[in-house]
Amino acid sequence: MLLTISQFQVVEGDSTHPTISAQVSQWLKKVFGQQPVPEFEVNTRTVEILYELAESSEMRCREAEMLIEDHKQKTEEYSSDGAHLQEVLLQAVGLQAGGLSKPTVDLLSALEETAEVLKLRDTSLGSYMPAINKLTDDVLEAEKTDRRLQRELSAVRKKMTATVVLRKKLQDDLMKLTHIQQVEAATAEERLLNMDFMKNKTRDLTYRNKLAQEKLDSRQMEDSLTHQAILQLSERIAALKEETLPLKKKLEPYNDLSPSPALARVKIEEAKRELAALDAQLEQKVDFMNTLSR
Repeated sequence: MLLTISQFQVVEGDSTHPTISAQVSQWLKKVFGQQPVPEFEVNTRTVEILYELAESSEMRCREAEMLIEDHKQKTEEYSSDGAHLQEVLLQAVGLQAGGLSKPTVDLLSALEETAEVLKLRDTSLGSYMPAINKLTDDVLEAEKTDRRLQRELSAVRKKMTATVVLRKKLQDDLMKLTHIQQVEAATAEERLLNMDFMKNKTRDLTYRNKLAQEKLDSRQMEDSLTHQAILQLSERIAALKEETLPLKKKLEPYNDLSPSPALARVKIEEAKRELAALDAQLEQKVDFMNTLSR
């Protein structure tokens, strides 16, 4: 959650460490002054880091103030010693402070200030050269440290960039996963609705089947007229046809014999009557089944 400093002050009242949050808020105001404090994510880790930075900064400020006071005190002491030494020197050479020209006084002041900056015991050349060499070494070391810090800063920036890219990728993956979960939830809900529909449809068909069965029972329909019985009869007819095939093959050699015409006519008439009776019975069964289906 990104917050400004004003929003952070509102949230800090709910923190488990209100004193730490207040110190962090005051330190941020002190550091940025009139400028607005950048937004940052408020959590336990960031507050702890800012609190550590605030403590370290205040400690360094106190050390700097102590160092400044020490330098002021030493400056006063050096000024006093310089004035005393100047008076002694002028007395030794028989000169007075007002008797020196302004350029000479300026040069002596510059020489004195340089000696104070370099922390020299005297203004001899033997004291100046080692101090200048040490100062040069310090500058080179500072430049070396600055280059090392620049490299470390560049590495940190690369890591931060990689972290931001990874965070963005994780957010995209999370959004995709959330979308997939929503789609799966909708699919599961649709399947559940379909299952409920099928259950209701099954109960309706079962009830309608029961009513039809009761209707058939009330009409006392013979079992031979049921669909199952007709199927069984059809299967039996097919089986009988299969059984008669070998007999027909055995009778094929006798087909050319001339039968008795009178007997043949009688057999034909009997076969026609039987066929007509079977057709009539089959039509009755079909009509009855159609009536029941309506």
